[in-house]
Amino acid sequence: MSLVGFSAVATVTLLLCVLTGPDRDDLDEFYTGYGSLSPMRNGLAIAGDYISAATVLGTSGVIALFGYDGVVLALSTALSLMLLMFLLAEPLRNAGRFTMGDALTRRMPGGRSVRITASVVTLASLLPLMLVQLAGTGQLMGFILGFSGESMQTGCIVGVGALMISYAAIGGMKGTALIQILKIVLLLGSGLVVAALMLHRFDWNPGALFDAAAAGSGTGDAFLASGLQFAGSASPGIDMISSHLTVVLGGACLPHITMRMYTADSARQVRRSMSWAVSGVALFVLVITVVGFGATALLGRAAVAGADPRGNTAYLLGTRAVFGAEVSTAETVLFTTVTTAIFLTVLASVAGMILACANSLAHDVFAAHVRKMTPRREMLLARLSAAAVGAPAILLATLVQHHSLHPLITLSFCLGASAIAPALVYSLFWRRYTRTGLLATLIGGTVSVLVLMPGTNLVSGSPVAAFPDADFTWFPFTTTGLLSIPLGFLCGWLGTVSSGGARAEEQRRQYEAVEGWILAGAIRGRP
Repeated sequence: MSLVGFSAVATVTLLLCVLTGPDRDDLDEFYTGYGSLSPMRNGLAIAGDYISAATVLGTSGVIALFGYDGVVLALSTALSLMLLMFLLAEPLRNAGRFTMGDALTRRMPGGRSVRITASVVTLASLLPLMLVQLAGTGQLMGFILGFSGESMQTGCIVGVGALMISYAAIGGMKGTALIQILKIVLLLGSGLVVAALMLHRFDWNPGALFDAAAAGSGTGDAFLASGLQFAGSASPGIDMISSHLTVVLGGACLPHITMRMYTADSARQVRRSMSWAVSGVALFVLVITVVGFGATALLGRAAVAGADPRGNTAYLLGTRAVFGAEVSTAETVLFTTVTTAIFLTVLASVAGMILACANSLAHDVFAAHVRKMTPRREMLLARLSAAAVGAPAILLATLVQHHSLHPLITLSFCLGASAIAPALVYSLFWRRYTRTGLLATLIGGTVSVLVLMPGTNLVSGSPVAAFPDADFTWFPFTTTGLLSIPLGFLCGWLGTVSSGGARAEEQRRQYEAVEGWILAGAIRGRP
């Protein structure tokens, strides 16, 4: 039944992309969908983009294995989207048009170097997440359908990757938005039913569920207290702060999330859209908390870790376990819906990331620097860029599928927090910010993450690292955020204060000319 569900979803979603795809020369429809989605539908699409397979499977696994620490991670994920809602959503909508490069160059027109750098950072931050989703597809399909052959898993990666490229190239923003909406409705609907069944098993008493999970964890009360996840770290408290700071600042600043701000037609609409998105994500945090604790309560922490050391199958294991030994037809249909929703989550998440990368390449690297680029030609470039991004991602995913993928997830969030977040905050709110400071922020934040990340215990020095047999660990924390985030802000400040006086004053006047557009939405200006 799962295979039938996968096939049906792939067929229906591809058909939706074909039916809603833009005309060959309509750039606004391809990049933004003309802002035609209502606030509720746009908010659901934002939530769908934000809840990736890494969130569904990875975060629920952390909850199942580490209890309280996993719940804090889930809450940090929701808090990140709330910060985007209250701090950056409206200025981003006002400053940008199609891509992050548009938003960053609003205050400094003609910034070719800025656009190219923004495109490189977009690719660098999203490619690792794409690899995680694609590489996990083979293992997920094998777990659900019951096969373990490497060739079959590789075939799944290639097939799913080809579908994702098709979604991005054919459907554009509107087509991928419809897939995100379908995904979040299925994911939340099936998840709420499973969570209700889980609570029913414990007589609707969350305290009994948590106590049973603590008993099944083998760690007792430590499962319900802070510190279990980072117990092996040299400084567990500081390591936890670094990890959650990275998630809070980096999660919602990734380009495939911020591009959804440009689809809103007004400031009021973007506020309402974000309200729907935050509500959907918060509700899903409750779902994975209940299912994650339920998996440990019903199966035990050892069984969850035995199926996958990172706990990535905990959501599915908990769903199976709640049915008991005798599985009815209705429960079989529910499990099929859950697996189909996760499959659709993988499809939709990577399609959104490919679209963000393709848009950046076509609009920031090619179209912005070619005079008299026709809309039809730019549309063709965007679709070819989707294939140019997706094909190498598929190849790399087949090569890394048997390694630990957690370093790649962390790398994306660290780049979002250390390079993109400082650049957006400075660019949208600091009058003195200059082109030199912007380039220093993007490059300095990115380089600091790339230098520090190989020294973490996610890459080597631990049984669940990417290279468990090697040990070249020298950085004391799991994530680079505690050092790389301040470095990103510092590089932007140093680059700005070191800029020439006359040039800096001119760029300040350019910002003041559009300040009303960016902060108040007085005019929807175009770059």
